[in-house]
Amino acid sequence: MTLIRRNQSLPAFTNFFDDFLSNEWNEWGLKNYSRTNTTIPSVNILENDESFKIEVAAPGLEKNDFSIEVNKGTLKISSEKKNENELKEDSYSRKEFSYQSFCRSFSLPLTVDSDKIEAKYDKGILLVTIPKREEAKPKPIKMIEIQ
Repeated sequence: MTLIRRNQSLPAFTNFFDDFLSNEWNEWGLKNYSRTNTTIPSVNILENDESFKIEVAAPGLEKNDFSIEVNKGTLKISSEKKNENELKEDSYSRKEFSYQSFCRSFSLPLTVDSDKIEAKYDKGILLVTIPKREEAKPKPIKMIEIQ
């Protein structure tokens, strides 16, 4: 067996190729596609003093296509949409159908009030607002009087 020693003093372009080839390019499809071979929507998670907000980019869907549930500290956002188009004329018929679905799950911290979660769908963006519990919100500075 022959050992190959890697020389770090080689030009930077060899490191570029090593980095390029070591990235999980073949795994990209598995991470960004659902079981139905449709893309999984991108998600932004925002936090402020009052709440967490999850923005799901899902254009082309409707409010009724989504399902949002909370179970044992996990928020699950899913969607399922089926389309069927059928065209019949004289001696031929054509039927096209499509099916797309996705499911994203998020672990909720103990500091949120899961009973007050709200969701709104507008212009291709699903916005889920997860309020924080009162004890998790920052408190104003309290001055202690010295006696």
